[in-house]
Amino acid sequence: MRLALFVVFMLAGLSTDAKAGRDYPWCLFGGQLGYSGECMYETREQCLASASGRWNTYCDINPRVRYGQQAPRRTTCDSQGRRCTTKP
Repeated sequence: MRLALFVVFMLAGLSTDAKAGRDYPWCLFGGQLGYSGECMYETREQCLASASGRWNTYCDINPRVRYGQQAPRRTTCDSQGRRCTTKP
């Protein structure tokens, strides 16, 4: 029973619909996070807490929020790739 519940929660967490449809205002950059960083913090304090203890990392405002860019929209296409629609 525990294994079944674990699998259900894992699948719910991995689904694309479980991801937030917005950009968070704070990102963690540096270290081995790559160019885009981790942009999943609501407050600066949350970001700083995550950066604590990590070498060579810093918090900054999410570039998408700073420059007012929209997050890329997901598109779905039919099996031949002919008809594509944009999802919000």
